[in-house]
Amino acid sequence: MELKLNKPICFFDLETTGIDIGKDRIVEISIFKVFPNGNKESKTWLVNPTIPIPPQTTAVHGITDEKVANEPTFVELAPQVYNMIKDSDLGGFNSDRFDIPLLAEELLRAGVDFDMKNKVSVDVQTIFHKMEERTLSAALKFYCGKSLENAHSAEADTMATYEILKAQLDRYPELENDMKSLSEFTTRKKIADFAGMIAFDKDNEEIFTFGKHKGAKVDKILETEPGYFSWIQNADFPLYTKKVLTAIKLRKLNTK
Repeated sequence: MELKLNKPICFFDLETTGIDIGKDRIVEISIFKVFPNGNKESKTWLVNPTIPIPPQTTAVHGITDEKVANEPTFVELAPQVYNMIKDSDLGGFNSDRFDIPLLAEELLRAGVDFDMKNKVSVDVQTIFHKMEERTLSAALKFYCGKSLENAHSAEADTMATYEILKAQLDRYPELENDMKSLSEFTTRKKIADFAGMIAFDKDNEEIFTFGKHKGAKVDKILETEPGYFSWIQNADFPLYTKKVLTAIKLRKLNTK
């Protein structure tokens, strides 16, 4: 089954220096773009993360400091990456919890004002886990009858993700072949920022999900404890969380 698209969708995968969204860096990124007319475009970049790659991480994806020493940094690649994804929805495997948040941090760090306002995301892992409870390699075997060669290579993982989603649509007639519907199906909880530090309550209002104000409405805390905003902005929080918090603060000021 081919995807029914109203706009392009970019499937992508990152290999990184680790799993800390705020601190770790991209060492490889692969993007596979599918257009509504069926055209496809792909690009893979090795990236110099500008920080050491821990040996235990190299053991997973095989990328060493030496391999990326002469590759461009993400700051240098950011315009190309953004140009490829800016008009597209996003798809990936565990992308809602890891790849999209980390990509957002890297883009913001590079001075690209990235957000998801006009995009939806489809996390193929969530469909898989809701339906079958497996891993990426098992998913490819289960849905496509293929073995995943070169696992933890960004390009191999990206192509596997694309093939799995098409096979999932063939297997599950209850899944609608529509990116907005698939995005809603793969969303675990409604959050305002990628890191999940600001979520929406039952009234669709932003609340904090951490710390001493966990469960409290964000706009209320910003009003009664303005120093909390400054503390977050100056502390080691994800850049996208700070961006969302600033937008809430400005929205509040503009409604006064």
